[in-house]
Amino acid sequence: MIVRKATDSDAEQVAQLSFQLGYLVTSEETARRILELSGNSEHAVLVADEGGMLLGWIHVHLAHSLAVDGRVEVAGLVVDENHRGRGVGRVLMERAEIWAREKNCTSVRLRSNVLRGAAHLFYERLGYRETKVQKAFQKQLL
Repeated sequence: MIVRKATDSDAEQVAQLSFQLGYLVTSEETARRILELSGNSEHAVLVADEGGMLLGWIHVHLAHSLAVDGRVEVAGLVVDENHRGRGVGRVLMERAEIWAREKNCTSVRLRSNVLRGAAHLFYERLGYRETKVQKAFQKQLL
């Protein structure tokens, strides 16, 4: 397995992996987003590739705030349901932490749905600690 930057040619597999977590996105939308993000040095989209088959992906980005020093946030992490428990997620998270250090950030933050208990245990095993409980709000503008 190698970890590499995602390309627009990965879009179909990335979209299929996203669907496993309930995100309904087309390969065309995914390709457009990969292209947009790959041109922005404050974002990284990495894939775990095993012989052309994607086992997972991670999207991280710099988070700027007036109140706290900059940090990296995990915007998304998906490991194929047939390959969970094999270390794919751990390797992707390790690469995210390396990227964070390269960007001179001292912390990585993530959010995980309260329903994803197995994911919470995974993050805790990697040394992440729950820091707060909050509600998320959204307003559709279109």
